Amino acid sequence: MTDVEVLRALVREQIDTIAHHQASLAHHEAMIAQRDALIEQRDRTITYKDAKIAHLTHEIARLRRLQYAAKSERMDPTQRELFDAAMAADIAALEAELEDLRSPTGTREPAQRRAPQRRPLPAELPRIETIHEPASCNCSACGAALVKIGEHVSEKLDVEPLRFFVRREVHPQYACRTCETIVAEPVAPSILDRGLAAPGLLAQVVIQKYADHLPLYRQEAIFARHGIEIGRTTLAEWTGVIGLRLQPLVDALRRKLLQCPVLHADETPVAQLDPGAGKTRRTYLFAYRSTGPRPIVVFDHCPSRAGKHAAAFLGEWNGALMVDDYAGYKALFDQGGITELACWAHARRMFFDAYAASSHPLAQDALHRIAELYAIDAKLRDLDDEARGAERQRYIGPWLAAFKAWLDGAQTLGNSGVRKAIDYALRRWSALARVVEDGAFPIDNNPIENAIRPIAVGRKNWLFAGSETAARRAAAIMSLIATAKANGIEPHAWLTDVLTRLPTTRDRDIESLLPLA
Repeated sequence: MTDVEVLRALVREQIDTIAHHQASLAHHEAMIAQRDALIEQRDRTITYKDAKIAHLTHEIARLRRLQYAAKSERMDPTQRELFDAAMAADIAALEAELEDLRSPTGTREPAQRRAPQRRPLPAELPRIETIHEPASCNCSACGAALVKIGEHVSEKLDVEPLRFFVRREVHPQYACRTCETIVAEPVAPSILDRGLAAPGLLAQVVIQKYADHLPLYRQEAIFARHGIEIGRTTLAEWTGVIGLRLQPLVDALRRKLLQCPVLHADETPVAQLDPGAGKTRRTYLFAYRSTGPRPIVVFDHCPSRAGKHAAAFLGEWNGALMVDDYAGYKALFDQGGITELACWAHARRMFFDAYAASSHPLAQDALHRIAELYAIDAKLRDLDDEARGAERQRYIGPWLAAFKAWLDGAQTLGNSGVRKAIDYALRRWSALARVVEDGAFPIDNNPIENAIRPIAVGRKNWLFAGSETAARRAAAIMSLIATAKANGIEPHAWLTDVLTRLPTTRDRDIESLLPLA
């Protein structure tokens, strides 16, 4: 090789070295630029997440303040239920989004703090088990056989939509050739003669209408989605017959109710169609509820709110009646034989409304004092009536004397909300103070208000009762459903059983079908 060739090789080698160095430098600069871009993107993501987390945290706190704000207590019970449901849904969605943002992977992971809040699924529910075995029972690394050392089990609640099926009742017939006779089990009578509906379907229609507030035209559409064509007229006919067949149970329930010494009473309006006038008119459901471990709820449909309807329902009943300040009940107490009990929750509500309107310190003081009354009585809840009565006289008696003195000495303006609340408590004082006279006397009328609340929800779906007969039928069916719920009995299972047994139950055994625990 000549000197020139050697020199050329050295030059080419030097050029290649310089090019490789430049390429490495460019690659290094690209990596630095990529890293800087990733850092900048990460910083932007962190800044966005921090801002989003701060926003969500603030929004959750704001919604919780709204949820527990005092002004929500002034809502109509139906509005309050809708408000609480909406707030719960919004807060849950925001908390899930917040958890997603706080998770390192950006996806939500099970939070340890939520584990104690999960309620166990009912043991009586059927379990559908799926076992997920590994693809192979041999070790993928060494080929040795795998040995089971345990298992991870998770349970999730699932549901199927309405599942229709046909119940075939087969009655084989046998003949004796010698005697020339035929032997077969007799066909059991049913609620609907020659009807295609089994007791379970009939119970479904009634419970959805009167417990779940689902009008018949909506049920018709739901059935149609499942390929079952049942017209709303047919559904209405079924409902009418069921109401008629259940009336003996309602009569028995009323008789048992009027044997109770202490009752709650309240009333709520319902619209009834007035065909002659081409519009609806206001009628009323009077509601009555017993106290004690086996509560009974009975609704009585009446054309007006007049007190004579309560007198007609109660008849010769004598006992203690917990009512609000509606004047219609006054005649009952004036005649003697019925003791008037007043509701401390109503008295408290008057002071609450006054405090919400003006933040008056006297109203606030009254709320604190009434809270003491409820705290005392809550501690006596598990005692029997006799022991509770003695403890009430010991602890609530002095409280009543102090509160009465406070009411007498309160100085307020004549037209203020606080003055009206004080006058209400003083006007009702003798009935309010009877809470210490008997341990069986309730402290407020909340139980009957809770029984009435579903009607306030339902009438928004019913719009109106089609006739007086329909309104009485609705009152009868709702009495049984409300009693079942008050006793912790699942209404659909109970009604299915009753509609199965009722055709063969004698009149003297009707009480055995009542939904009482």
